[in-house]
Amino acid sequence: MSASVVVVGAGYAGVMAANRLKSRSEDTRVIVVNPRPVFVERIRLHQLVTGSSDATVSFEQILHPEVELRVGTVERIDARSGSIVLSDGEHLAYDHLIYAAGSTDRRDHIPGASEHAFSLSEFEQAHLLRLRLRALPRPLAVTVIGGGLTGIEAAAEFAENDPEIAVTLVSDSPVAQALPPRTRRKILDTLATLAVEVIDGDGVAEIAEGKVTLADGRILRSDCTVLATAFAVPDLARRSGLEVDADGRLLVDATLTSRSAPSIVGAGDAVAGPADELGHLRMSCQAALPMGAHAADTVLARVGGAEPTPLSLGFVGQCISLGRRRGAFQPSRADDSPAWQAITGRTGALVKEQVCLTTVRWMTKQATGGAYRWRRGPR
Repeated sequence: MSASVVVVGAGYAGVMAANRLKSRSEDTRVIVVNPRPVFVERIRLHQLVTGSSDATVSFEQILHPEVELRVGTVERIDARSGSIVLSDGEHLAYDHLIYAAGSTDRRDHIPGASEHAFSLSEFEQAHLLRLRLRALPRPLAVTVIGGGLTGIEAAAEFAENDPEIAVTLVSDSPVAQALPPRTRRKILDTLATLAVEVIDGDGVAEIAEGKVTLADGRILRSDCTVLATAFAVPDLARRSGLEVDADGRLLVDATLTSRSAPSIVGAGDAVAGPADELGHLRMSCQAALPMGAHAADTVLARVGGAEPTPLSLGFVGQCISLGRRRGAFQPSRADDSPAWQAITGRTGALVKEQVCLTTVRWMTKQATGGAYRWRRGPR
């Protein structure tokens, strides 16, 4: 049976879903709507800033040749009529929709962030940051706010790339808090080797031109400030009247089907599943790829008149780049808790790079019907 499927968003989840749909059902029309004409390797945006990667891949290279691409922004989803409205006024009808809108940076939690800080969650912001760092005279001071993996990778990348940049990493909680003590010590030792100053346990009260004020009143000189804190999601699902959680993520059941519209299936950062079955999933391409694949399977089951199966998804580990020559891979249990000893140093960097390369290969292979499997969840 033929069907028309619209995929909102062409990030990791959206591309995986579109390729799997088209390769497994030739009669299904698949339309992907994305605001950019290229695929953005979000996990490489810190490399875009320093110039070691352009962090993009052409859709001609990774999308199934019969997947239709519309470059545009979705303004509204009308679940009742089965259509979407684009910002240019175009209407697209669908039988099924995959909601893979992704995530963006959150700027409302720190005064001055919107006016005086750059982000590493969006391609355009990373490009502007690259231009800014190139234009500023040396030596200069850069403050990275956020002690999670994004902040760690950015601080290490900037410091290694240019010794005339004095990098300070600020976090209101211990840097790399989710990792085991031994792995955390390795990361902190590497940051110290790269001359990154770490200030943890102190939040940021305000960001202004040329400075960052900490919660305890200290003022840091900051010629350029970078946000690497909590992610937010687009408000598309909320403003479309779909059922969402407090953060605006589309609420889905264990099959990834929207709780308020059975013709809509979600995948990636912008969705939230049942806490007892999918509550361990964090925003990451590691979760987005299998979620995209499972979302496609859910749609294909419905198109074929079958009942979709629940998603079971477990994590494998956390990969962290610490510049181009060092890195860390922390193996994990299926529930994302740390498992055995981490791989660090040069070998850790090689593992991280291989993961980045393989991520693109997995999506590309789905366009030709290649096999793709993932680890089962903890339950």
